[in-house]
Amino acid sequence: MALFDALPPAPIAPKKPVTDTRHGITRTDDYAWLRAENWQAMFKNPTILDPEIRAHLEAENAYQKAAMADTEGLQKALFAEMRGRIKEDDSSVPVKDGPYAYGTAFVTGGEHPRFFRTPREGGAETLLLDGDKEAEGKPYFDLGGIDHSSDHRLGLWAYDDKGSEFYTLRVRDLETGEDLADRIENTGGDGVWAPDAKSFFYTVLDDNHRPSRVFHHILGQPQAEDRLVYEEADAGFFMNVGGSTLDDFIFIDINDHETSEYWLIPTSDLMAKPQLVARRETGIEYDLTEGGDVFYILTNADGAKDFKIMETPVTAPGRENWRDVVPHTPGTLILAHEAYARHLVWLARENGLPQIRIRDRRSGEEHAIAFAEEAYALSLHGAAEYDTDVIRFSYSSMTTPSQLYEYDMATRERRLLKTQEVPSGHDPDAYVTRRVFAPAQDGERVPVTLLYRKDTALDGSAPCLLYGYGAYGSSIPAGFNTGCLSLTDRGFVYAIAHIRGGKDKGFAWYEDGKMAKKVNTFTDFIACADHLVAEGFTAYDRIVAEGGSAGGMLMGAVANMAPEKFAGIIAAVPFVDVLTTMLDDTLPLTPPEWPEWGNPIESEAFYRIIAGYSPYDNVDARPYPVILATAGLTDPRVTYWEPAKWVAKLREKTTGGAPVLFKINMDAGHAGASGRFQRLEEIAFEYAFALKLAGKLA
Repeated sequence: MALFDALPPAPIAPKKPVTDTRHGITRTDDYAWLRAENWQAMFKNPTILDPEIRAHLEAENAYQKAAMADTEGLQKALFAEMRGRIKEDDSSVPVKDGPYAYGTAFVTGGEHPRFFRTPREGGAETLLLDGDKEAEGKPYFDLGGIDHSSDHRLGLWAYDDKGSEFYTLRVRDLETGEDLADRIENTGGDGVWAPDAKSFFYTVLDDNHRPSRVFHHILGQPQAEDRLVYEEADAGFFMNVGGSTLDDFIFIDINDHETSEYWLIPTSDLMAKPQLVARRETGIEYDLTEGGDVFYILTNADGAKDFKIMETPVTAPGRENWRDVVPHTPGTLILAHEAYARHLVWLARENGLPQIRIRDRRSGEEHAIAFAEEAYALSLHGAAEYDTDVIRFSYSSMTTPSQLYEYDMATRERRLLKTQEVPSGHDPDAYVTRRVFAPAQDGERVPVTLLYRKDTALDGSAPCLLYGYGAYGSSIPAGFNTGCLSLTDRGFVYAIAHIRGGKDKGFAWYEDGKMAKKVNTFTDFIACADHLVAEGFTAYDRIVAEGGSAGGMLMGAVANMAPEKFAGIIAAVPFVDVLTTMLDDTLPLTPPEWPEWGNPIESEAFYRIIAGYSPYDNVDARPYPVILATAGLTDPRVTYWEPAKWVAKLREKTTGGAPVLFKINMDAGHAGASGRFQRLEEIAFEYAFALKLAGKLA
């Protein structure tokens, strides 16, 4: 390929065959050696990585750097553009809670947020935590936020300085700015204060990176003396700990991708044994929020596929006492709910678009907050206090910068608090956002959100970046994205494929893209590419596909299924060795993932289904497009060896001469670089790759 003519020889991983036989089927993996035997310890101390593996990964980085050398100027230009669209000294509108209002801010040039508070009605800011100061001298640093105690005297904060998502909890005196001696290691990052402000609850990750235990920590005592509150025996479940708005309960939330279970600790008796709400039942999900003397329960019980809201007495929360409050409406998916003294609020999606609905708890009267654009994104921010009529929400579209509103649920008045500033300027009228529908193989209509400049020719000549995810029920919002303007301003059509596996068209849209129906996710994405070409938005040799994590699996699958329909593929931290991972129950996420993909250990049927699409297992001799894969060395979600093995096999098998590039961040995990501008450098790199393939290096 002319764009990559002067490349040095690509790294060739040696073959060290390992065989595995399941259900009478034998597979051979030539590159299994790229998985470090000491991966669990390495996540906490990356310096102990096997030297042979490190040398190979560093050779991959050198190769991709040579391949992208001619884009270095473009990367700098893209970075400058994207940085220029960010208000560097931006700050949030503080949220009122008790005598104070709490907010976050950035300083010019700063990578990490600063947490502050002011008196409730305004006044001088008090700095509580400076993320940039805490990150000094660390190649990677992720600040997990800070939670203030009920007396507003202490702050519980979390950080990860390896990228492996093992968080350390510290306690800060908010008056002096000094940390107490308390240090809690290997947590999931979720700690919650007890109302006494003398203790807190937290989850601990086991050696396989699973949050398996909840502990109660009393200030001043060593972590080794903390009381075990709850231990989850089933490795297939995630666990979180949180608190109710009224501080009446500590919630222990246990779930996988299709089943929920809640346990409650009354804060009136912190030593009480956790109380079960409703025992887990496969396929039944529920989520609690407190509403005074009742719990409001968002659930799919009783066949409510798109969920409904029920209520139950706080004093007797068992399933036998649940009764409908907001009935199930097929096609209207309820995503989240919140309760306040006089109102019940929920976020729903209907016809692919989000909406906020509000019910007066006394009169039962309902209303919705209306919006006009064809495609938009909506987030419900709620309020920190229970006794309020005022909540917040944010709104944006592909052309409209984010707007934060305050909304009075009683008077129905909305007040604009803040509009996202674009310092370098932004003219919404220069762009077009549209929603089109691509016909899928089985007749379904797949939504595609588009953004492009009004002066872009729609005659098939425009390059296109087609983004997709399609897993876990996650819907990709059609919101404002300052980064993608660097593509559209250079003539790209930016497209988001709302494929099955997400919940963009309701819960059934999710079900039709998981387990045995997973292939629909891949064929939907290809159908979106076909439709964009048929309608003149782009051409096959102009499409660059992009997806990350489970969306990276999508990239690997479509590369195998329809390589001729893409000029290039960006696979960020791609989950591409699906079968091997789902067969290894020691990996951090494997048991909790079985409800999403199927369990190939127990089921030969699911073994064959996953083997039929797993990208790594289906790499074969064919002319692949140019591929860029990225990874993080300490990523516990998609381990680095998955893309490393995939790249090695692609390079061995591809017949068309297109290069395969692999960039691995040796100082980060799943989310890549942690700082806000460091992350922009990674996006600039990916976009420079897309622009290079489109012949737009200038």
